[in-house]
This record gives sequence, C-alpha cells and structure tokens, in this order.
Amino acid sequence: MLRGLGVCDGVGLGRALVVCPDKPDWSGARSTGADNEKARLAAAAAAVGRALEEMADAMARRVGEQTAAILAGQSMMLADPFMIGEMNGRIEAGAVAEAAVDEVCGGFIQLFGAAEDELTRQRAADVADLRDRLLRTLLGRQDQDLSAAPAGTVLVARELTPSMTVGLDRQRIAAIVTEAGGAASHAAILARALEIPAVVGVAGALKAIAPGAQVAVDGGQGRVWPEPEEAVRRQLEALRAGWEARRVELARFLDLPTRTADGRAVELCANIGRPEEAAAARGKGAEGVGLFRTEFLFLDRADAPGEAEQLAAYRQAAEAFAQGPVIIRTLDVGGDKKAPCLAMEQEDNPFLGHRAIRYCLDAPELFLTQLRALLQAGAGRGNVRILLPLVTGVEEVRAAKALLERAKEELAAEGKAFDPDIRVGVMIETPAAALAADLLAKEADFFSIGTNDLTQYTLAVDRGNARVAGLYTPYHPAVLRSIRSTIAAARAAGIPVGMCGEAAADPLLVPLLLAWGLDEFSVGAGSLLAIRRVISLWSAAEAAAVEAEAMACADAGAVRACLAAHDKG
Repeated sequence: MLRGLGVCDGVGLGRALVVCPDKPDWSGARSTGADNEKARLAAAAAAVGRALEEMADAMARRVGEQTAAILAGQSMMLADPFMIGEMNGRIEAGAVAEAAVDEVCGGFIQLFGAAEDELTRQRAADVADLRDRLLRTLLGRQDQDLSAAPAGTVLVARELTPSMTVGLDRQRIAAIVTEAGGAASHAAILARALEIPAVVGVAGALKAIAPGAQVAVDGGQGRVWPEPEEAVRRQLEALRAGWEARRVELARFLDLPTRTADGRAVELCANIGRPEEAAAARGKGAEGVGLFRTEFLFLDRADAPGEAEQLAAYRQAAEAFAQGPVIIRTLDVGGDKKAPCLAMEQEDNPFLGHRAIRYCLDAPELFLTQLRALLQAGAGRGNVRILLPLVTGVEEVRAAKALLERAKEELAAEGKAFDPDIRVGVMIETPAAALAADLLAKEADFFSIGTNDLTQYTLAVDRGNARVAGLYTPYHPAVLRSIRSTIAAARAAGIPVGMCGEAAADPLLVPLLLAWGLDEFSVGAGSLLAIRRVISLWSAAEAAAVEAEAMACADAGAVRACLAAHDKG
C-alpha cells in the first residue's frame, strides 16, 4: 500500500493510465533572427492564449468558474507585458524563442517554488505548465489529450496540470493519483470539483504502479493499492457504498439553514481566494464569504492591481451574496507569500518580519488604493467588511482606521459612492492579539480567528518543517485556551466572532467552538455541507459537557482522543 494526502473523499477502482510528460526538448532549435523569433513567440503566445480561453470556457460549463480560474490565471500570466517583455529582451540578446521562454519561466518557477506556502508553490506549477504549452506550440507538438481515456481509468501522474484536465470526468476517471501536489494543487481542486476520489503527494507512485495495472484508491484516508488483493477490494467496495450514501445524506443540507440541534443559528461561510469563487461557494451552500484572500490579486504580475481592477474583483464577490457578509482581508503579503510586483526585500525570518498589516501601514498609498476599492465595493449593499491581518496591538488598528477615514474623505470629495459605515474587523492570529483580545475588541467591529498562524505562532512550530510539523496541532491546550479567551472577549464586548482557519472545518472541534459561542464558521467550499451537518447534531448541553471533559485534558493527544470518542461526524 502507498500513502499520500487524500484531497477528495471516495473510493476508486480501475486500471492505471500512467502519464509522465517531460519538458519539451528544444535543444535543436536555432535562432532565425531576432525579428523572426519575436514573431514566432507572439504567434505561439496568441495560440496558447486562445486555447486557454477555450479550455476555461469548457471547464466553466462543466465544473464552474472556480475551477476555470486555474486556466484564467495562466491567461493572466501570458497577458502580462512584463513576462513577454522579458522573453523578447532575451531574444534581442541572441536567444532562440524556446530558450527565452524556458529561461524567463524558469526564473518564476524558481521564485514561486521556493515558497513554503503551498498556494504560492502552486504558482510554480502554473508557470511550468504554461512554459511547456508555449514550448510545445513553438515546436509544433500536440498537447496531451486525456478525454479518450476508457471508463474505469485510474489516472497516475507526477503532477496533474491544467493542460491535462479539460477532458476529465467521473464517467471515465475512477480516481486520480499524483506524486506531487498538495491540498491546493490543480489535481486537488479539479478532483473536488468533479468529485473524483484523489490522493496526491504519493511518493514513488510512477515506479510502483505499472501502466494497465489494477489500482484501488481511498481518497478519504490517502491510501493507494497497486494490484489490490481480493480482501482489500471487498473492503473498499463496502467503503464506497458508504461514501455514496454519505453524499446523498449531505445533499439534504444544501438548502437548509445552519442550526444546532436545539435551534441556535450559526453563520456558515466560505473561504475564497478569487472573486469568481464566491458564486461557486454560494452554490455549494455558503451563506457568505468569511475570508477573501486578496493577496492572490497581486501575485504573478509585474504591476500591482489598480483601484478599478480591485473594485471589480471585490464587487463581483459582494454581488454573489445579496444578504450574507463578504469579509475581505486586506493585503497579506510577506512570510511565504511573495508578490514580485511589490519588490519586497528578502528577510532572514519573513514570518516574523515585514508582512501583512505591517507592510501595508508602511506603504500607505498602496493600502489607500485597496481601502478605496473596498469602500466602493460596499456601496448600496452594506455587506462588505474589512479584515486586518496579523494585528498585534491596538495602534495598528487605529492607524488602519485613520487611513480608512482618509479614503472616505477622498471618495466623498470626488463624489463617488461608498459605504460610510463599513465594518472593520481584526484577524486574531498572533498570541499578542489573543492575549489582548479585550483591548482589540474595543477597536474592532468583529473578530475572525485565523487558527493556521495562531497555532504556528503559539506553539513556535514551522508547519513547513517536516521535522517539527508533527508538533503543529490545534488540539494543544494552549491553542484551545487562546481560542476560548478570544471568543469570550468578543462576546463580552458585544461583537461577533468567527473562525476562518482550518480548525473551523474540523468536525471534532465543533462542540468546543459551539460551547464557547462562536458565531461564524468559515471553511473551504468542499467542507460546507459536512460542517453544517455536524453542527446540526450538537445541542448546547451536549457541547458543554464535551467541552468540560476535553479542556480538563493536559495534552494535545488526550484532547483529540476525548473529542474523537464523542465524534458525531
């Protein structure tokens, strides 16, 4: 049995189609002169751009705009004058078009690939796929087409690229197995959109699985069996039947309100990274957006997005929800999220450095542009809310609000419509913010607990470091106490408090969060119905009893064991 990361639940059984495309070999290409090479590059870029638009349209029709955004992102990179300009510059220096593409894209691949954040690393895969498409076009070669794969195929690849995905569907592809990738990889996103069982990060899969071999895949537990024994097959068939029954059960919760067993209403929202994901999340049961990560508007480009571009993106997300909140986090760059357009300095310890709200307050004109766009996006709706990341003290909140007032004055003087009463919230993701939550509550209109960084900073654990990643756990009593005290401070101040970190999607933590009085859960779109169901199973009395037992435990393992013993998920 092979192990990896299960990114889409379910069981798949079938025969392996092993796909291992190499970077096109252009070593035999020779320059025909700068003008001719630039013309070749322009023609290839235009052809790839048209193909990407067609693929994005086809994908949007099949699985929605959220997944089509993968290809839209590649189109944006291709349209970036900086990238093409760099390639033309190398051609003018004597390079053949293929070399210019390989060198420029290689620089971006190295930049993004060095990041610790999985979402940023995924940009490296985007650029690599775009590079290979351009090279194949320049060399006159065809893209790989998987639309003719036979029914019952288990797709096995080093990495599933956008170029390989358009023709995939559940009728033919029983499961997906990749050696590379993580929870935010293309394979994961597409698998979840198509509801194809998938396991990524399976080391040695290409060597262990022969073409045409029988393969069994457990997408929930991240397990893969090449040539499974009959006993394993029978076990997985039973597991698949249970999975199908669960899918049917969860579908009942699509249009239901989010309420506990004794009727308490809880808000259930979605985390998104791009504006088009808002409508997709609403279609999957979201009542609003609990976290819009705006940094992804700033990645993969030479110039920062202007006010009009940002306004269009924020307005698109706001329009997806007529009543529900759309909480938009201000620019959170630095740490492991690098934005080339901002020319940020290299730091020895970027997670403790010039990032997020610190960077924005030191770049007031950049920050003002975003604040102006956010104010205008809320005009006439009142559902847009501003969330400040990585806050450590009230002085940062006050400084941000002062800039917000300046933005209001500018918009009023220009006669532009905006929301004068827009709410400003604080993201509680540092120990300082958690310990000073009572003070911050006097400055903020709401809290949103970011458990990913809160856990990392509280436990002094780099979750990207494999040697200590096992210490990273939201079940640690210190993390849970920070969450509990933060919620208590918000409730004492009379402001709502939500959670947008990964812990919000953990069914084991639901009784604790309900017992403490969390008002809003914000999770990935794929977790919405599962969490709504779990919330519906808990009454206040039951949650309080489990909370008392769990919080009496002295270590993370005991806490998790206690919660698992009471699991209703």
